[in-house]
Amino acid sequence: MSRAPEGLETLDFSVLELCCPINVDDISNRWLNSYVPLPGQKTKDYPANVTAFIYRILKSYATATARGRGVPPFVHPSQIMATSTRLPLSNCLSLVRICERPLPGSESVAADVLQREMSCLYDQHQTYDDMALLAAFQAYLIYCMVLFFRLSRGPNPFLRQAMTNLQDLACSSSRRGLMCIAERRNARPNWESWIVAEAKRRTLFAMYLFDSMLLSQDGLPTFLGTELQGLPAPASKFLWRAQTRNEWEREYNTHLADWAEGGLYIDELWPIPTGLDERGLLERRNRVDQWLEDIDEFGTMLYAVTSCTHGG
Repeated sequence: MSRAPEGLETLDFSVLELCCPINVDDISNRWLNSYVPLPGQKTKDYPANVTAFIYRILKSYATATARGRGVPPFVHPSQIMATSTRLPLSNCLSLVRICERPLPGSESVAADVLQREMSCLYDQHQTYDDMALLAAFQAYLIYCMVLFFRLSRGPNPFLRQAMTNLQDLACSSSRRGLMCIAERRNARPNWESWIVAEAKRRTLFAMYLFDSMLLSQDGLPTFLGTELQGLPAPASKFLWRAQTRNEWEREYNTHLADWAEGGLYIDELWPIPTGLDERGLLERRNRVDQWLEDIDEFGTMLYAVTSCTHGG
């Protein structure tokens, strides 16, 4: 969990150099897949212990946020600085505190408060700029997790509709860009653009885990998020936690030197492709090993889920 940083320099998010390398419409349509599977989709069968692991980790995100002990590791430390916190996220971090110790019988009142804010946030999301839209996407995911883990008392029809809205928000935010233009050229982007792209990708990965867990609990099939193929895997802890531009640029230069052929992609953590020869398999495992050397707790969690589910 991230805490408000001390001494992090002020950043300017007014000019972001981003691009979107995937078909984001498949993100907003993802909720349909469990009911009307598309040709070629690959099922993702989580073992029961993996579903339980995802449940406990995501529950810890919701609980720590509700207790004011930090923010989930898909929210960048710079986003919770007083000078850069966007209204959807700052409102969320304040509102969820009512769920820290709800009095017996008051859970429905707290849920109503969160649900009204979620409806308002979703209704207004088309008016947001890129940073506010990212904050709205993150806030909505946090609200969903808090509703489920802190206030849920049985089936919640609102939550299923909320997940559809969440995927729509994810699509809208992703459409504004999921990678830095420089990243695609294996060059160093500006810090602000990288922060936004990395935070979006982490939030997207967390949403997919949460959605898959809910579907598994409901006995519905889950499918591999092939629409995310080609997105970078979570970045190193040194890049994510850097507190100054100089520190971040130094770490990114090291990253470029270490990954001359490009960093690890999320699909390199998925099932081993049919027909991959021994040399290709060894190269893939070496790349994953190199990635594991520097990742933070979010990357470690993601690797644990994919490794236990897909092997490799």
